[in-house]
Amino acid sequence: MATFLTPLVSIKPTVFSFPSQSVTSPHRQTSVLSLKPFPSLAGAQSSRVRFIPHAVETEEKPASDPNAESSRRVYIGNIPRTVDNEQLSKLVEEHGAAENVQVMYDKYSGRSRRFGFATMKSVEDANAVIDKLNGTTIEGREVKVNITEKPIASSSSPDLSLLQSEDSAFVDSPYKVYVGNLAKTVTKQMLENLFSEKGKVVSAKVSRVPGTSKSSGFGFVTFSTQEDVEAAILALNNSLLEGQKIRVNKA
Repeated sequence: MATFLTPLVSIKPTVFSFPSQSVTSPHRQTSVLSLKPFPSLAGAQSSRVRFIPHAVETEEKPASDPNAESSRRVYIGNIPRTVDNEQLSKLVEEHGAAENVQVMYDKYSGRSRRFGFATMKSVEDANAVIDKLNGTTIEGREVKVNITEKPIASSSSPDLSLLQSEDSAFVDSPYKVYVGNLAKTVTKQMLENLFSEKGKVVSAKVSRVPGTSKSSGFGFVTFSTQEDVEAAILALNNSLLEGQKIRVNKA
């Protein structure tokens, strides 16, 4: 037994001596390396703390700014197709200074969509354009000018007052067409502009999902005569509106 124990006892100091050197060296390296990132991390953290409040402030300022672009941007509707950007700019700038004026065109047909937008340099200029141009006539068309229409609200928070006003303003008539397969972006104004090319439009509306402002994908347009109804169906069924072929038939 003594002969077997002696090698075992003599081996232990050798086993302990090697790990002590290998463990100490990595530990020292680790401790030295671990000290270096701390100053940069502290600096990064402190810089983020200073930056985030500043970013939040800059995002909140435009909402409270009375001269924000949304307050200076006016919608100009029911304009003739012959009116281009240059002509609309001249018309607008007779009543105020404009930053940008743009007629909207259909991306598929290239035709004017009969409306445009003007971003004025001040709220006063925007109000002047509305006062002077709204209700005026250009090439036999009564121009409609107002502050940019509010975006359609989401179904979770619909603008019910807007929907109610549209519904109450709709004038029904026995001379009525159904317009289906409407893109979600189609508005009452767009329907009026399109169908007024083929007859005297009395009224138009886009149907909404009950209790929301989400388009149901169809609408109605009323006319003053049966001849206008037939002309609209013949000319506009399967035509493009906002990139989709619409269906038009008698309601």
